[in-house]
Amino acid sequence: MKICGLQKTTLLDYPGKVAATVFLGGCNFRCPFCHNTDLLTGNAPELMTTEELLTFLKRRQGILEGVCITGGEPTLWPEEAADLMERIKEMGYRVKLDTNGYRPQVLKDLCSHGVVDYVAMDIKAGRWHYAEVCGIGGPSRELPGSFLLSAIEESAAWLMEGHVSYEFRTTTVKGIHDAKDFTDIAAWIGGCERYFIQGFVDSGNVLKSGFSAYKRAELDEFLNIVKTTVPNAEIRGVDY
Repeated sequence: MKICGLQKTTLLDYPGKVAATVFLGGCNFRCPFCHNTDLLTGNAPELMTTEELLTFLKRRQGILEGVCITGGEPTLWPEEAADLMERIKEMGYRVKLDTNGYRPQVLKDLCSHGVVDYVAMDIKAGRWHYAEVCGIGGPSRELPGSFLLSAIEESAAWLMEGHVSYEFRTTTVKGIHDAKDFTDIAAWIGGCERYFIQGFVDSGNVLKSGFSAYKRAELDEFLNIVKTTVPNAEIRGVDY
């Protein structure tokens, strides 16, 4: 496990908390619109050691309230991530885990062991083209093996049972998502605790070029579809 990035203060990543965000390297997906491409492989440069991170967090006690563990995909490092989260919890911080949901047993273990207070799980797309949106499954993809949608569904179903506070979120990209996606998502996660539609942002470090964002009015149409089963669904971080 490599700590490859640190946002020292954020008011956005952990709902209701002043937090820091820790970026772990390595991911099992290759979403073409990924904006953190430097973190996808094991070759991502290490920013700091675990001990250096913990020293930073110790200095920030009383200022920060929470720590977000993101990536990459943190569940690729179950033992190391669990140890890191436990040590962060011992400092009195709340811990949020960002995940793509593809390793349901790791997600369950981390939450069941009490090292995670809040989970944000990506719902990448409608289920009929999920593997394509994740960049997995075709002969030209970097990752071998077949994609198991059932793993994603298992993680989502488990979260919806209420074991831990959670949210689902979808980053919308023109040319990838349309109304059909949100019709399926509404049927899939109806009644969930929290769901957010987010806009694509070109960070300048996107895995594949040529993508663009939907306008707010277009996202409102998607939101209205989802609200048929998730009345408290929201659009987050989009003003245009």
